[in-house]
Amino acid sequence: MKSRKENSNRGDNSVDKKKVKGFVEQRYSAIAQTGGSCCPTCGGDAKSIEVGRRIGYFEEELSSIPEAANMGLGCGNPVALASLKEGETVLDLGSGGGVDVFLAARRVGPRGRVTGVDMTEAMIERAALNAAKYGYKNVEFRLGEIEKLARWLVPKSGVKWL
Repeated sequence: MKSRKENSNRGDNSVDKKKVKGFVEQRYSAIAQTGGSCCPTCGGDAKSIEVGRRIGYFEEELSSIPEAANMGLGCGNPVALASLKEGETVLDLGSGGGVDVFLAARRVGPRGRVTGVDMTEAMIERAALNAAKYGYKNVEFRLGEIEKLARWLVPKSGVKWL
């Protein structure tokens, strides 16, 4: 068995990052396909709109976006904190089902643009289907890994809010 010092010399505290990422991707894919929440401490069997309220969204906001986008997975309401203006460009990293993308799309209006990026193909598919079904013209969803994407995209994109 390796000592703590030997593990810390590896620089990753012996955590297999690929395994962790694979687990997260599998779990979120399953949630995207079923629409269930991953977070029993956030509400267990509570409806997603109730979970959303508990983590900072207003019921009026959640009622104004596709219901299937809200799976109770968020960790706050960043759109409420951002001073988004008409015509701005927004990039949502880890967009999941698109809750924040759809909320931001309303704020930036038809002259603005909101892009959601997620590492889970099932989440991207779910969000893109909702965007098409509900006629969102100023949003797009892209498959990508945040740690690879942000380095080259953000400085070149004109994104105002991240």
